[in-house]
Amino acid sequence: MSDELQHLLGNNRNWADAIKAEQPGFFETLAKQQTPEYMWIGCADSRVPANELIGLLPGEVFVHRNVANLIVHSDLNCLSTIQFAVDVLKVKHIIVCGHYGCGGVRAAYEDKRVGLVDNWLRHIHDLRRVHNRWLDKFDPEERLDKLCELNVVEQVVNAAQTTVVQDAWARGQEVTVHGWSYRISDGLLHDLAMTVGSAEELTDRYRDFFKRDLPVDVLNQSTKR
Repeated sequence: MSDELQHLLGNNRNWADAIKAEQPGFFETLAKQQTPEYMWIGCADSRVPANELIGLLPGEVFVHRNVANLIVHSDLNCLSTIQFAVDVLKVKHIIVCGHYGCGGVRAAYEDKRVGLVDNWLRHIHDLRRVHNRWLDKFDPEERLDKLCELNVVEQVVNAAQTTVVQDAWARGQEVTVHGWSYRISDGLLHDLAMTVGSAEELTDRYRDFFKRDLPVDVLNQSTKR
């Protein structure tokens, strides 16, 4: 192996030794079972590590990550991961977590070409186009953050509309989908109040998002209609 990576193997040994010292038998127990209550669908950005952000150890959260935390109904990779999490692992919570300043969202927002991933980001281009009038209600410096939040909300809807989650709800299995966003500059997670635990809740939660955080004058106008 290249000497350039030896320090990573050293880091691994130090980490494993620290875990063993703190929790003897941890890895033996971990090897026998995987029973996480949480699934995390997040961005592939290296600054947004799932376990560390929510303070959970290996085995406690099932993770899927891709550029801009998208849930696309033709993406069998993501769908298969959700199916395994819900049907096999019986997770109780699916957390869709985006982050402010997301490079993928920014590229779509600014119509910036970055390569092959542009095809993947078409989903966010479409999202921006459909909700452009809503985004324009915010100050220009807020719009990227709002698009990052909107992307999370849209992916919560996509997760809730998968056949996997719909079938789980139909058979009475408890699965709740949550929308969060992470701010890298302060390390804090933000609950976007997009929490869906049944098919019946989905439309109301989606509508509520578009009423929140609007400028007062815009909100007053919308309530008068």
